[in-house]
Amino acid sequence: MKANQKCGPECGPEYMLTDTKAKKIKPNDKPLADGTVIGLRLLSANKNGRGKWKLRFVSPTTRKRRDMGLGTYPDISITQVRDLANAARKKIAEGLDPIEEKANENNNDENDQPINFQTAANLVYNDLSPGWKNEKHKAQWISTIKQYVNPSLGSKIVSDLKPKDFAQVLRPIWLTKPETASRVKQRCSTIIKWCYANGHVSGNPIDAVDFLLPKQPSASIRTKHFPSMPWVDIPSFVSNNLSNNSSIGSILLNFVIHTAARSGEARFAKWDEIDFKNKVWTIPATRMKGKQQHRVPLTSFLLDILNLQKKVSNQGFIFKTAKGSALSDMALTKILRDKKASSDEKGRHATVHGFRASFRNWASENGYARDLAERALAHVIKSKSEAAYHRTDLLENRRRMMAKWSDFLVSEQKK
Repeated sequence: MKANQKCGPECGPEYMLTDTKAKKIKPNDKPLADGTVIGLRLLSANKNGRGKWKLRFVSPTTRKRRDMGLGTYPDISITQVRDLANAARKKIAEGLDPIEEKANENNNDENDQPINFQTAANLVYNDLSPGWKNEKHKAQWISTIKQYVNPSLGSKIVSDLKPKDFAQVLRPIWLTKPETASRVKQRCSTIIKWCYANGHVSGNPIDAVDFLLPKQPSASIRTKHFPSMPWVDIPSFVSNNLSNNSSIGSILLNFVIHTAARSGEARFAKWDEIDFKNKVWTIPATRMKGKQQHRVPLTSFLLDILNLQKKVSNQGFIFKTAKGSALSDMALTKILRDKKASSDEKGRHATVHGFRASFRNWASENGYARDLAERALAHVIKSKSEAAYHRTDLLENRRRMMAKWSDFLVSEQKK
């Protein structure tokens, strides 16, 4: 095929790019057409006699015009670049986009490269963590890998890892810190499964780790509950430590105790969740542990707290720092530690979460129905069949119960 049949009107010996012409290219000069392959041009660079090869074409897949880089001149000679451009043109004729094809080849090459455990862990974390809502879990996930696994296995290629390697890093904490060890094992398994999905390993060695380690204590034995304050002691604690304290932390802790809510639900509460007219705080499903919307009836005491807070600010978080951010869980924990809040466990202070257990015990010992108390705590119904039929949240019934709980909490202040 003749040159002028291959690339259009600007073809033929008089238009063909030569080294003599190419070497004369200067910065800011107009692109020089190759004259043999349609769309192949030499663009000027920032030095005399140097340029960038570009192949302009219309993508057969998107129908958009694209420029494909083919290297620099004179590093890539005119003869070499024509071979590259012709190969790209062949793909275009076959209905393929040469830029996309090159990107796919590069991705395949990356997947074929050996990868060490630390790199894999970081990639998995970057892929999965955006979907995690719990910031504490997000931080702990990668920190446990860095602390317990990376020092021994981080630099090792994942395809070389054996069950005994993971057993070795888990053994020191397997019995002494069973919860942590189980989580580390689960996270390692997630990393290896990701490696399997991406073609880096042919199997999951974590599956055989249990055969190399002793049996852990059962979950029922090792489960530690949050220390809680005996419910009969709470009115005195509230009266002595929270009733006359105007600090934002104390106000929030009072709110948490009166609502029996989880710390995070209250700390991140916003004004648009409060319905003053109907006296309801509606927590959206996205902020709930069970991913179901939860309504909390607001007692007179809680409405007083909210009205006072509204005078400070009626935008953003209800309970916030001077900078406008939500309070941390540690801010509430510090109050309980500083006040030496008593608990039902010897040698341990009461916890914020433990007040939910205190409320639950109060409800049981004061004759409230189990379902009513469980709804107040926003516990998800485990039975799917029961949940399918029992759709009411018993708001008005709970309103009366929470009013009694609130009255009980402030009973010492009224004496």
